[in-house]
Amino acid sequence: MGGVTTQDHADRTDRTARTERVPKQDRSRVTRQRLLQSAVDCLAEHGWAGSTVSVVAERAGVSRGAAQHHFPTREDLFTAAVEYVAEERSTALRALFPQSAAGDRHAVVAALVDLYTGPLFRAALHLWVAASDEDQLRPRVTELEARVGRETHRIAVELLGADEARPGARETVQGFLDMARGLGLANLLTDDTARRERVVTQWAALLEQALG
Repeated sequence: MGGVTTQDHADRTDRTARTERVPKQDRSRVTRQRLLQSAVDCLAEHGWAGSTVSVVAERAGVSRGAAQHHFPTREDLFTAAVEYVAEERSTALRALFPQSAAGDRHAVVAALVDLYTGPLFRAALHLWVAASDEDQLRPRVTELEARVGRETHRIAVELLGADEARPGARETVQGFLDMARGLGLANLLTDDTARRERVVTQWAALLEQALG
């Protein structure tokens, strides 16, 4: 009967190290996502003034030190949070309509309008207001919004089946997105669901005519 060899011990040590390392990476990723989602929720519910790193960390169930390990500054946390949810929404839209505009422009219009009536838009609005008074925050939010705006426009063009080589098509899509943003603003103070549904129906019909 042989004893435990040096190689056996080394193999076990290596397996243990790998086992411990992977869960730690997973925990770090989960913690980061919880912080980002909590930051968005806090912004949407309490605005910039009421959304501190400590409040977000408590809501996420982590320590302030853990939060600052992932996001050293408050600005880092909140700009990353809005970007994170914007990317999640883009992924969700693509999952809903994998064939681009497969004939149901009304469904596409309704889904895109939802981008501007959920917690992402509310959180982003608070971030815009804060950025207007915070010199350190303004350039980061401006850059983020420009990038998100370009991505949203590109997705809208794909989902609506718009040919931007056609005169007026690009402006028609952008006008629709501007309208959707306005519906999101109207929804901040009151539940605008009924009116929004009528507007969505009308815009879907207008897009059918304008885009062909």
